[in-house]
Amino acid sequence: MESITGTSFAATLALVGVVVIVAALLSGVVDRWRVPQVAVFLVLGVVLGPYGLGLVDFPLHSTILQTLATLGLVLVLFSDAVSLDVGAARLHRRLVLIVLGPGTALTALLVALAAWSLLGFAPAPAAILGAALASTDPVVMRGLLRGGDVPAAARQVLSLESGLNDIVVLPVVLVAMQFLRGPGSEPPLGRMALELFLLGPGAGVVIGFTGVAVLDQVRRKVAVRRDYESLYALGVAFTAYAAAEAVHGSGLLAAFAAGLTIAAVDAELCDCFLDFGQAAAEMFLLFTFVALGSSLIWTGLSGVTWAGLAFAACALLARSATLLVALRGQPLDIRSRRLIVWFGPRGLSSLLLVLLPVFAGLPGAERLFAPAALVVLLSVVIHGGSLILLGKRDEPTPGPAPARERASERITLDEMRRREAAGERVWLLDARKERAYRDSDVKAKGAIRLSPEGNVARAAAELALPRNDWLVAYCA
Repeated sequence: MESITGTSFAATLALVGVVVIVAALLSGVVDRWRVPQVAVFLVLGVVLGPYGLGLVDFPLHSTILQTLATLGLVLVLFSDAVSLDVGAARLHRRLVLIVLGPGTALTALLVALAAWSLLGFAPAPAAILGAALASTDPVVMRGLLRGGDVPAAARQVLSLESGLNDIVVLPVVLVAMQFLRGPGSEPPLGRMALELFLLGPGAGVVIGFTGVAVLDQVRRKVAVRRDYESLYALGVAFTAYAAAEAVHGSGLLAAFAAGLTIAAVDAELCDCFLDFGQAAAEMFLLFTFVALGSSLIWTGLSGVTWAGLAFAACALLARSATLLVALRGQPLDIRSRRLIVWFGPRGLSSLLLVLLPVFAGLPGAERLFAPAALVVLLSVVIHGGSLILLGKRDEPTPGPAPARERASERITLDEMRRREAAGERVWLLDARKERAYRDSDVKAKGAIRLSPEGNVARAAAELALPRNDWLVAYCA
């Protein structure tokens, strides 16, 4: 394969293939041992980049890097919004307001002040850096939330924070970008507000509502295959982005608004719609991490000066210090409080936000990348390393499992009834996700509730499910 600078289609396709293969093969290891996934792909980027095999090298203004980064950010915003659990947000609304208020907005302000005082940035670039580094990384966060030993309160609050705080900081980045264009070039405030906060979200709401309405009508009349319904999510996200950009609005805000509209008006989307969107977003983020890991992210090491390290410390500790004070008096157990205060990883979402003014060609925007990259590298080591220290998941009991436990197959209702008629014991498990279960009035007669969100093995043990009987789970 030829050495490239981000323009070879063959090398880019190979990069995509390698990322998908490595992600699939290492998924079990990452899941069980809580190895920070982003660290694995940073290392992969080094291996493929100019410091390793020299197969890929994506410069800061690479078109391919810009495409990957934009697609990843669109899908992250859309999938975070569409998977928002409105019921959980209402239940924990006080905590959510704290992590989105002081936890995000005040953190962004403190980091911006640190960038202004320690790094000498002007107010507009300092605001961009502060907002970007107040964003928690959804990929690293999922490494924690997939664990079955995370208390429910911490799981809900951290999940909602990683899904919602980008929409708090994104408008700050977009507004500050207008003031990087030079004196007199920024649009009037009325026009800026119209384009950012009305045209973009408005286009997203229209596309989201229309998408749900069309899907619902087609499902009622001729049905839609589940695999294609999952692809439908990507179509809605990208259409919302394109529609907003066509009317000079923010496509990123439109993608979030479309997802939020879907979450608000349709609670009956199949889980594949949500899962595929999240998986696709994660894959694009991992592609981007490999691209950045080839050489770009290591430019952050140039910021290893006393001022740079002091700024990085402020950026990493501002959120924890703020929440430590803000969460006083809140009804939280000790472990939930510690997890919420500590676990605020900075990752690819921060870099993607910093790259927005770079891709827009704004003067001086390149200076923002190195300090952001240093903070992300330190966060991968510190927050990612803490995932491993939390301990690996519960492992299955050693020894061979019964044949029926090893089996994993689909059976029809008729087959299940035949087994029952033949005298075999069959246990029906309602394994729908929590939101689908709570919002549905339909419950299978005699079904045992077993939520897939959490430690399934532990829940099954608590229910004393027999190991040698048939266990039939349904989720639709």
